[in-house]
Amino acid sequence: MTDETAAEAGATGTLGYEQARDELIEVVRRLETGGTTLEESLALWERGEELAQVCRHWLEGARAKLDAALAGPEAGSREDEEQSGGNG
Repeated sequence: MTDETAAEAGATGTLGYEQARDELIEVVRRLETGGTTLEESLALWERGEELAQVCRHWLEGARAKLDAALAGPEAGSREDEEQSGGNG
C-alpha cells in the first residue's frame, strides 16, 4: 500500500486496526528520529492523531462486542425488553 493509498483509506475510515497501528508506529519512529522540518513534523503529528483515533475506534468496538458476549444472551434479552417496553 502506498502512502497515498494509506492516507486515502484513513481519510475514509477504511483502515483496519493493524494497518493503522503499523502506520502509527512508523509515524512515531519518524518523529523520534527527527531530521524533519517543522511542517513535516506537524503533518506527521496530525496523521498520528488520526491513526490513534482509528485504533481507538476499533478497540472500543471490540470492547463493546466482548462486553456483550460476556454479558450473555440473557442480558441482551432484558435490554431488548426494556427498549421495546415489553412486560416480559
